Amino acid sequence: MPRGARRRPPAHTPARSEICEQTTLGATYVRALMRSQLRAGLCALTALALLVGTLPVLFALVRPAPGPLVWAVLGLAVYPVLWLIARRYVTRAERNEADFTGLVTDPAEAPAPPRRR
Repeated sequence: MPRGARRRPPAHTPARSEICEQTTLGATYVRALMRSQLRAGLCALTALALLVGTLPVLFALVRPAPGPLVWAVLGLAVYPVLWLIARRYVTRAERNEADFTGLVTDPAEAPAPPRRR
């Protein structure tokens, strides 16, 4: 190859063309993404169900005074845990999408990695 000549990147990476052409392999790629997103969602839902579902059992076993303690637990203790569950889900979903995007994009076209906050 001459020194001044540039190699043109392929128009589509094989994975991208497999998905665009709706081949069996392309469907497998998309199904894998959907499965990983479903797994992340089900994990978040399970954590949420365990958190919220065990509160009535906890309140029945402890039998606290009906007022301030229950509201303090519901109003102050639950929301940070809900936020952590949601944050973990969003992080996992974004990672799944980034992995999939990395699979189907050409390395020359790949966007810069997101900066950490």
